[in-house]
Amino acid sequence: MIKTWWQGVSERDRRTLRVGAVVVAGMLFWALVWSPLAQRRAALEQDVATRRDELAAVERGTALLAQQHALGKRARGDRAGKSLLALADASARDAGLGEAIKQIEPAGSRHVKLSLDAANFDALIGWLEALSRGYGVEASELSADRADGIGLVNARVTLQDAP
Repeated sequence: MIKTWWQGVSERDRRTLRVGAVVVAGMLFWALVWSPLAQRRAALEQDVATRRDELAAVERGTALLAQQHALGKRARGDRAGKSLLALADASARDAGLGEAIKQIEPAGSRHVKLSLDAANFDALIGWLEALSRGYGVEASELSADRADGIGLVNARVTLQDAP
C-alpha cells in the first residue's frame, strides 16, 4: 500500500518528502539527544566549578588551622618551664585577678581548677583569651554567677592544656 502510493508520487514530491524526512530526523536528533546532553554538560561544568571553589575554601581553612595549630604549639613552648598550675596563677595575677583568686588546684595532669570571687568579668575573659592565644591553654569549663558589684562575677574555671 505505501509502496504503491510512493510509486504514484511524482519525482519532485519524492525529493521534497526525502528532504523533509531528513530535516525531521535532524530535529528529532537535536531535540531528543543533542540538546539534553548539552544541557547536562553545562550543568555538570557548573557543578565542577562550584566544587572547585568549595575545595579551595576548604584548603584555605585547612592551611589556616595548621598555621594556628603551629602557633599554638610554639606558644606552649614559651612557658619557660612553668607548669599549667604555675602559669594559671602567675597569669591570673598579671591580669589583675589576684585578689579574686580563692582556690587553685590541679585536676589531673593536664587540668587546673580555679575558683574566683568578685572577679571583674572583663578581666576574666581577657585573661582566658590571653591564655588561649599566648599559651594554647583552653577553658574547658566555665561557670559564672553575678556577684555584688557592677561587672563582678563569682566564677569557677577549669583550664586545660590544648593537645
